[in-house]
Amino acid sequence: MRVLTLADLQTSIQDTAAFRSLADYLSIGRAFLSFVQRTRPTLIVSPCQQNYIFYQYDEGSGYRITRPLNADLLITSADDLADTFARFVTFLGDLRRRQQAVIDQQGAREYIESRQINPVVYTVQQAIGSIADSLDSPNQARKRAGQLFENLIKLIIQEAGLKCEGRTIKIPVPGYPGYTMSYELDLVFSRNHTIVAAETELIRPSEVVGSVKTTSKDRIDKVFLDKYLLRKLLGRDVPVIAVFLHDVQRARRGDSIFGVSSTFKSGHFLGYTVALNRLDGVYYVDPRPEMTQNARLREHIYDFQQFLVRDLWTLSAI
Repeated sequence: MRVLTLADLQTSIQDTAAFRSLADYLSIGRAFLSFVQRTRPTLIVSPCQQNYIFYQYDEGSGYRITRPLNADLLITSADDLADTFARFVTFLGDLRRRQQAVIDQQGAREYIESRQINPVVYTVQQAIGSIADSLDSPNQARKRAGQLFENLIKLIIQEAGLKCEGRTIKIPVPGYPGYTMSYELDLVFSRNHTIVAAETELIRPSEVVGSVKTTSKDRIDKVFLDKYLLRKLLGRDVPVIAVFLHDVQRARRGDSIFGVSSTFKSGHFLGYTVALNRLDGVYYVDPRPEMTQNARLREHIYDFQQFLVRDLWTLSAI
């Protein structure tokens, strides 16, 4: 089998025909981890938050540096990733058959208690992000990583047995005949109705809108505004959730360029929750410590595992 280069990995993540299945995410995750193990890019530990690391590529890649990677979540062995990913897919099959009652199954309950869901999702997505960070254009890297994270969450929800697709809707503006407001929704999911992926004018009462982003930076405002406007324009409450990968970025700390800073704006989040509306769920694969330590934030923000095991079924039962 041919040894993959970084250029091969770059080509893989830019292939718009790829990533049609969860197996494709496993393949790119294993390929990246094998590449790291073989080429050994420089490993840098953040001096301010030592559970975050960076990889720096060699001269041929312009010594580019990856995004911060949470070593507490990152699976570093290609073989370990294959094993944990296989167990994850098996669990999704259990979810598809048993839904929220999966917790009553001993094997599934032991798997949930092992807390392996977030590391699997985090590793395959951050493998993509790290490859994207080697591209010439930072904007291109962010955009492609974001597209593939949205697609990953869609595939996970579909594998769990729900209908889930992106959707563009056109909502009539009340009082202004002939005028519509166009919305591109990352995901619309439901377990009770067939979802039409093409343009449609409606969001059915049993459907849930999901916003999926790698980070809330510069995006959290829109998620709250979307829920507010959908309620106003449709004349009823529309369940809206948000799924984020993380909220960290590389930052200079003193003489080091390998610091880590949070991109989460707790004041804005709580302000929008009070002034506009509470979202129906906010979930992180890599939550910031303040999200678990702050009692007010804990009321609104959860980890991705809770979404998949419990809230996905509660929300889609509406």
